[in-house]
Amino acid sequence: MELSSHCLPDINMDTSIFKEKINLFSNDYLKCCKYLCKVEPVRENFTKKLYAEMVASSKLLEDFLDFHGAKNSSDWYFYRELVASVRNLAAVSYSQKHIFNRVPSYELDGHKDFKEKGFNTHKFLIRSLRNISTASLEEAERLNIYVPPDNFSWEDFPGISTGQVFDFNIDDQDTVEEKKNIVKITTKFLNVVKDFELLGFYEPYPVEKIKTIVPSSINEEEMRRFEMVVHNLQSTFDTYVNRSALRFRNIKLKRLRGFISIVLHLMELTGRLLHYYERHLYEMGYKNVYQVVGERLMGMVGVDQILDSIVNYGLYYICKFLTSGQDLAREVLNENIERSAIKVGIPVKMGFHSRPSLLVAKIVQHYGGEVELCVGEDRFDAGSVLDIQWAGGKIAKEEFEEVVFEGDVRALNDIKILAGVNYGEDTMGKGIPLPKELLYLRQ
Repeated sequence: MELSSHCLPDINMDTSIFKEKINLFSNDYLKCCKYLCKVEPVRENFTKKLYAEMVASSKLLEDFLDFHGAKNSSDWYFYRELVASVRNLAAVSYSQKHIFNRVPSYELDGHKDFKEKGFNTHKFLIRSLRNISTASLEEAERLNIYVPPDNFSWEDFPGISTGQVFDFNIDDQDTVEEKKNIVKITTKFLNVVKDFELLGFYEPYPVEKIKTIVPSSINEEEMRRFEMVVHNLQSTFDTYVNRSALRFRNIKLKRLRGFISIVLHLMELTGRLLHYYERHLYEMGYKNVYQVVGERLMGMVGVDQILDSIVNYGLYYICKFLTSGQDLAREVLNENIERSAIKVGIPVKMGFHSRPSLLVAKIVQHYGGEVELCVGEDRFDAGSVLDIQWAGGKIAKEEFEEVVFEGDVRALNDIKILAGVNYGEDTMGKGIPLPKELLYLRQ
C-alpha cells in the first residue's frame, strides 16, 4: 500500500490554521535537515549543540503531529515517523558526542578499541540522520510544508570545549560524612556490577544471535532500570563527593567517577537505541501503512547496524567498564569503611558446613567491604565460601568454640544477627526462618 498523496491533514480541523502551524513547527526541524544534508560528514561538524537543536525541534514537531493524530493518518504517518527517528537518533548522538568529549578526562586507560568502536558508531548515526533528513525534506515538499530558504552554518554549532577549567576554590572539611557517602556509592556500584554480569555481555555477538535476545532478553525496560540506578549513583557522587576538594585530591575517586559516568552515558545511549528499535522498527503494527513506513525506515537506518550498536558497543562496553571499575571500587570502599571486630560462637553441632558458610559469605558480598574470619593466628576471607569451610576444618580440629570476624562494621552487624540464630539452621542442620534484617539472603 502506497502512502496517500494528499497534502492536507485528513482530520476535522481548520486547515488554514493547521497549515500555518505545521510550517511554524517544522521550520527549525527542516533547517536542521538542510544543514545535515549539506555539511561535510566529519565528526567535528556534528556537535552537541547541533544534536540538542535537533532533539528540541523534532520533539516539538512530533508533539504537534501527535496532538493532531498523525499516528492515525496514512498521509502524515511517514512524516511523523521521520521526525521521531531524528529525535531518537539525535539523542543517541548527543550521548555519544558527550562520551567523546569527556573520555580523556576520565583517565581510563587501555580502551583504544572502545574509541574506535565509538567512532564507527558515530559515523553510522551521522549516516542515518543524513538519510532521514533527506527523506524529511522530500516528504515536506510532498505535503506542501514550507521549507525555509535560510540555512544554518557550521558557526551556529560550535563545539562545547574551550580548553579552560575554573579554579576549584570550594572546600568541605566534613571528612567523616564524606567517608560514609563514599562507602554508600562504592557499595551500590559493586551491586550494579554483580547484577549486570548476569546478562552475560562479555564478548561481541553476531547479528543473528542478537536478534534472538533483543528485545526478548534485553529491552528498553530492563536498560532503563539499570540506567536509573546508575543515574542516582552519579547524582549522589556529585552531590556529596564532587562538591568537596577530596575528589580532586584523590585520583582514585576521580577515576571512579569516570567509570560511573561512562557507564551511565552508555546506558542512556543503549536505552534510547532499544526504544527506537522496539517502538519504530521491531513492533511496526499489523496495518499495511505501518509495515510500509517501517520498511522504509529500515532502509535508511539499517537494522543490523542498530542491533550491533546496542549489543556490541553499548552493552559490551557497559559490561567491560563495570568489570574494569570493580577492583577500584572495592579498593576505595575498603579505604573508607568503618572497621571493627566481633567475637561470636560457631554453628552448633554442624560447624561451618555449606549453609552457614554460604550465608556468611553472602552477607560480606552484599556489602562489598573486606571481612576476615580469624581462627587463632590464621585469617580467612569471609567473603569466600571455600575459605570459610577451610576455616571450619581448623575450628573442628582444634575444637574452637568462638571465632572473631574483623572488617566492615556493616557486615559484622549482620553476621552477629546471623550467629544469634545459629547461622540460620537448627541443631540438626535444617534451615530456619531468618530475622527480617537478613531477608536479603534469601534472594
